[in-house]
Amino acid sequence: MKIALVSDAWLPQTNGVVRTLRETTRCLEAAGHTVAAITPIPFRTFPCPTYPEIRLAALPWRRVQRILDDFRPDAVHVATEGPIGLAGRRWCRERGQTFTSSFHTRFPEYVRLRAPIPVAWTWRMLRWFHDAAERTLVPTRTQQEELAARGFHSPVVWGRGVDTTLFRPELRSALPGPGPHLMYMGRVSVEKNIEAFLRLETPGTKWVVGGGPALDAFRQAWPSVNFVGPKYGEDLATWLASADVFVFPSRTDTFGIVLLEAMACGLPVAAYPVPGPRDVVCDGESGVLDDDLQRAVEAALQLDRATCRRHALNHTWERATEQFCAYLESASP
Repeated sequence: MKIALVSDAWLPQTNGVVRTLRETTRCLEAAGHTVAAITPIPFRTFPCPTYPEIRLAALPWRRVQRILDDFRPDAVHVATEGPIGLAGRRWCRERGQTFTSSFHTRFPEYVRLRAPIPVAWTWRMLRWFHDAAERTLVPTRTQQEELAARGFHSPVVWGRGVDTTLFRPELRSALPGPGPHLMYMGRVSVEKNIEAFLRLETPGTKWVVGGGPALDAFRQAWPSVNFVGPKYGEDLATWLASADVFVFPSRTDTFGIVLLEAMACGLPVAAYPVPGPRDVVCDGESGVLDDDLQRAVEAALQLDRATCRRHALNHTWERATEQFCAYLESASP
């Protein structure tokens, strides 16, 4: 199949959406499909309000139209709801092309944290955007149930994977400072609820791996916490494998690929019992879910690291991509 992947999220952004789309592209091409990724890279861009690290394409319609007309895809997947996603959606509607979309991010809650925009307005816009798609792909069954309850007409589950050859327990090494070593890895921004992690009174040493718009402010406010910035590849995997517990304080993530990456390194998870962790973590085996994050950390420290690794082995990008491709094929005319 010739597949057009239309996305506002792409390199050099570092987040779960980009990782998902890059790994999916890799697996699709390995299976013999031809993929055209339409991303912000060739466009003139501007910084996303309140999140300047994300660059959005300015007036992308004409170029998106030309790329899709020239490529003549068998299937189109519109991955995001930004300017490029809107242009891809418009092209499909004008050409009578069926397409799938995906719901990666809880924008209504994210937007409300940054601006006084009612959550109901943003949900209405998202429903308008996705209801034009043949199917809306979501990462978990919990998210599928929520979107269905909010009136989205066709949400289906598209799982996620983890590179278990990169993220592995053998990379474990000693970290400086007293144990236990508590680690958060991911975007450092207000919607991640990182302060719930920073406020924990558990003995030991806290580590924050990642970058984002709140990094400098948190460094100043929490001098006792080790903020090491973004890490990549085997260096990132080594940081994860070397901690004693992975603390995931977010209440708004739709999945949390970092949960699988931590577990693949043998790292037990402590998180709230909310969508994302509830779908990914096996409570009491690969992590502990509790409304009291302190209690979750203390219990997770007692879990078997080998069990965490075994749970992560059930999630592969190849399996997730087969699922993705089946949705594209069933949506194609």
